[in-house]
Amino acid sequence: MNLPKDFLEKMRFLLKDEYEGFIASYRENKLQGLRVNTLKISVKDFLKQNVFQLEPIPWVGEGFYYPVDERPGKHPFHEAGLYYIQEPSAMAVGATLDPQPGERVLDLCGAPGGKSTHIAARINNEGFLLANEIHPARAKILAQNVERMGIKNCVVTNETPEKLAHRFPRYFHRILVDAPCSGEGMFRKDPDACEEWSLENIALCANRQLQILEEAGKMLMPGGRLVYSTCTFSPEENEGVIDQFLKKHPEYSVEAVVSHEGFKPGRKEWVETDNTSIEKTIRLWPHHLKGEGHYVAVLTKNDGEGPGKIKTIEKSVDRKLLKDYFDFGEAYLNETPEGEYILFGEQLYIIPKEMVRLEKLKVLRPGWHLGTIKKNRFEPSHALALSLKEEDCKFNISFELGDELLLAYLKGESLNVEGHKGWNLVHVEGYSLGWGKLADQVLKNHYPKGLRWSGM
Repeated sequence: MNLPKDFLEKMRFLLKDEYEGFIASYRENKLQGLRVNTLKISVKDFLKQNVFQLEPIPWVGEGFYYPVDERPGKHPFHEAGLYYIQEPSAMAVGATLDPQPGERVLDLCGAPGGKSTHIAARINNEGFLLANEIHPARAKILAQNVERMGIKNCVVTNETPEKLAHRFPRYFHRILVDAPCSGEGMFRKDPDACEEWSLENIALCANRQLQILEEAGKMLMPGGRLVYSTCTFSPEENEGVIDQFLKKHPEYSVEAVVSHEGFKPGRKEWVETDNTSIEKTIRLWPHHLKGEGHYVAVLTKNDGEGPGKIKTIEKSVDRKLLKDYFDFGEAYLNETPEGEYILFGEQLYIIPKEMVRLEKLKVLRPGWHLGTIKKNRFEPSHALALSLKEEDCKFNISFELGDELLLAYLKGESLNVEGHKGWNLVHVEGYSLGWGKLADQVLKNHYPKGLRWSGM
C-alpha cells in the first residue's frame, strides 16, 4: 500500500514513539465485522446458527469479527437482514450514542446505513428515527439498507442540515453526526481513499464538519446527547472541530465515554487548547485495537429552550381508499398493521406519529412501506415482507439452508411447491426473505429484480 507522503510525515510528527507500530498495522489484513440485527434475531439465537467463524468485538455486544475467507455478504441470512456488515471500530459509535426505545433520534449523515440501522435496532422500533443523507445516490442506498433490516419507524430524507434544522428545532433526544471526513481510517479498507487524500482536503473537511455540527446542535433538545464521529486520524477534523464548537457554545459540555481496552483519549495538545475536557473524547487506533480507526466525542446540551414549534401530520389517508389493503390484511395476515397511513402516489406507508409535515422536504422513505394500492388490488412491498415474522402471516413457505429451491427463489425463478393459494411469505430457516404468490402449485416469484442472485 502506497500511503501519501504528507500523511506519513504528519503521523510521524504526531505519534512519535507510536509511529512505527501505527505504520506496521497497515501491513496487516483489514478487519472485518458483522453486527447482528436484534430486530430480527437475538445474538444468542444467531450464534446457534453457527454459519460463520465469529469472534466477539469487545465494545459492542451484538458485534463480531469474521475471517477474511468468510463471505457473509453472499449468504441468504444477509438477504434476510439478520446482520449488517460493518467495520468493527465504527460499531463503537452506535453503542456510544446509546439510544433508548421511545426516543426521537437523528442520524444526520446516515449513508450507507451502518450506524442508522444500529440505532434502529437499539430503539427496537419504538420512537422515531430520522436517517438523512445529503447525496441522492447514497441516500437511496441508505433507504435500501433500512428496508433490508426490517425497520418500521424510520424516515429517510435527502436534505441539507440547514433545512432539517429549520424544520426540527430542539426536537431530538439524541443526534449522531458521523461527519464526512478525509477518510484516513479507510486507507487499509479502501485504497482509493489514499488517492483522494490531501492536506488541502483536510482543511475543507474541517470547515464543513463544523458547519454540520452547528446545524445539528440546533436540533438537540436540552439534556440531549450529540455524538460526533469521524473515521480519520486528523486532529483538525477531530479535537479541533470539537474545541471550536465548545468555544462558541458554552451550553455544551463533553461527556466521558465508556472505555474499553485499546480506547485512547483525545489529545488536546494536538490542537493547542486549554480545554482538558477534550481528553474525554476517544480515539480508536489500528495499532491499539482490532479495528480500522475512529474518533468519537459525546456532547451534552446542558440548558436552553425546550422544543420549538413542530407541525406534525394533520390527518391520515381516508380509510375508504384503503379497502384493498385491509382486504389483503384480512386474507393473509394474522393482524393488519395499523397507524398513521400516508399515500405517496400509489405507495402506502405508515408514518411515525412523531414525524413533521413532509411538505418541501426531500423524502425517500416516509416510514414503513406497506405496498402499492393498484386498481382493485393491493400488492405488498418487499419492505413489509422483511419486517414480518412467520407468526404474522397466515401462509408461509420456508426453506432450509442449502435447499436448491432457496437458491432458485433468490435468483427470481418460479417454483413448484405445495401450499395455500395466494400470497405466501417466503423464509429461510424461518426468517423472512420476500413474497411469492401461489397458484396451481406454482409460486410466482416476487423477490425484487434488483436484488436477485446470479451466476451461483
